Amino acid sequence: MTDTVRLHIDSLAHGGAGVGRSPEGEAVFVQGTCPGDVVDAVITADHGRWAEATLSEVVDPSADRRKPPCPYFGECGGCQWQHVSHEVQAASKRQMVAETFRRIAKLPDMEVLECVSVGRAYGYRNKIELSVGAAPSGALLLGLMARMEERLVPIDACMLMPEKCRAYPKALTGALRYLSRGMDLALRRVHVRSAAHTSDIEVDLWAQPGPFPRAMVAKTLGAAVRSSTLTRVLASGEDKARDVRGVEVLSGSGTWREVIGDFEYRVSAPSFFQVNTAGAEALIALVTEALQPDGSDRVLDLFSGVGTFTLPLAEAAGSVVAVEQNGHAIRDLRANLETNGVYADVAPGDATRALAELGKFDLAVVDPPRAGMRPEALDALLATGARRIAYVSCDPATLARDAARMVAAGYVPVRATPIDMFPQTYHVETVAVFDRTGA
Repeated sequence: MTDTVRLHIDSLAHGGAGVGRSPEGEAVFVQGTCPGDVVDAVITADHGRWAEATLSEVVDPSADRRKPPCPYFGECGGCQWQHVSHEVQAASKRQMVAETFRRIAKLPDMEVLECVSVGRAYGYRNKIELSVGAAPSGALLLGLMARMEERLVPIDACMLMPEKCRAYPKALTGALRYLSRGMDLALRRVHVRSAAHTSDIEVDLWAQPGPFPRAMVAKTLGAAVRSSTLTRVLASGEDKARDVRGVEVLSGSGTWREVIGDFEYRVSAPSFFQVNTAGAEALIALVTEALQPDGSDRVLDLFSGVGTFTLPLAEAAGSVVAVEQNGHAIRDLRANLETNGVYADVAPGDATRALAELGKFDLAVVDPPRAGMRPEALDALLATGARRIAYVSCDPATLARDAARMVAAGYVPVRATPIDMFPQTYHVETVAVFDRTGA
């Protein structure tokens, strides 16, 4: 294979790259390309059956190529596909899910439905997580990590956020830069949450424990941005571990509220909530349609979080047991059950240990982290004997891995539905449904 190769880009891959075939038949992955493009690319790594390359020139652009509207696209790692039409993005996500089931789970006949679109291609995120860095002068910077690099890209605005808080990164950078003169705020990240169906906007300062000018920060940020609550989340240890030691409320109620259907959800700063509210609505509809609980069913909600699925299932099922390990999410879940006037049993703790004591279930929904389920937790889930399981996943690879184990244990795949909850990125949410043989 020569160092430079001309390719016709045929598809998009998980990770964001376009894929073409070299004259020798090897798959070549090239970031920044679109299906239908003819490109020249420079090979950077040859792995034998496949290669990586960087885009040199778009010789003949695809009809599905678009001009990215964001000035940071190509440098910022938040988006990978702004140059690709929304329709091709959705079709590619369906293809990726189907291919992953075929390749990892060995389920070539898994029915993968069309990717569900959930509204706007921009302005859909209810949350952004800004990293904190410093300019060469030492001045504080807020931004997102660069694509393929451990480098901060300072941003003034993010087009994936709603217009009412799209420019918060610039305003918060100015305010925090002023506050950080002469003092170390020990900031690690800054989160902004903006509800779609309430007026709530939350700003969370993730920081290491230590001295902190609470009143000054509250006053300065209150003048810079409009928020219904401002918190300081005390976290220690490795950044990605997010070992939360406590939450200080600097102003407002200390929680963020969102409404989905007939239910209001209270979410505290450390708790997980789907970042696309319309997407969460679609997930709830798909799960409830798949499970169709009635008044006699005992339903398990595993990795329940703040109760995204618990609340609507509790309204329809005979009984619901919600299993969750995170203490902040458990407190939010209990508050949400009380606020909405529905009842479910809450089982705090690790999934494996909790399931060992909970007995049999008729139906189950599981929404594990990106890493999927640990083998012992999945075994404990299957031991409940649930006749139908709805598995919600944000990672096709770990979903397919767990699907293979479920099939080996006697479950039959029914269908998988991708949801385009993250337009302009390669990420996709999927609801996969499995039935127990003989149920």
